[in-house]
Amino acid sequence: PTKGRILIDGIDYRERSQLWLHSQMGYVLQNPHLFSGTVRENIRYGRLDATDEEIESAAKSVSADLVVNKGYDSDVGESGGRLSTGEKQLISFARAILANPSIFVLDEATASIDTQTEQLIQKATNHLLKGHTSFVIAHRLKTILNADKIVVLKDGVVIEEGNHHELLQIPDGF
Repeated sequence: PTKGRILIDGIDYRERSQLWLHSQMGYVLQNPHLFSGTVRENIRYGRLDATDEEIESAAKSVSADLVVNKGYDSDVGESGGRLSTGEKQLISFARAILANPSIFVLDEATASIDTQTEQLIQKATNHLLKGHTSFVIAHRLKTILNADKIVVLKDGVVIEEGNHHELLQIPDGF
């Protein structure tokens, strides 16, 4: 920040190492990146010491098991090229669940997917965010319906903030 502080568990983040900060964060991006290898290996990247059972449990918790129809040991191709964007998103969600970070960053996690996969990802998002600090960047209202606090930005300036219900209130005089 250019002024003020960002506290994580009451401690200024600048007092912690970058390694600690990165280990506390999980990301699910609009264009998820997968590595060459299997579905299992891509999910395991979230926590390298994870057992096969933990990987499969993480996948099931976010419905990624529904898209792993060829098995966890199937090859995803270069950068996940053998999978749809939605399938890559769900594997990315499973990876984040497996890592179990304190802070999640979801950046347009449902922007490039079909309606059916969006429903799976919405279910995953609701599960993923429970009990975690989460920053959700979204244009689709469905993605942030259950947020405790929504901050609306326009040209980098906060123009509104509140929860979904508060932001939908019609001002007096209308």
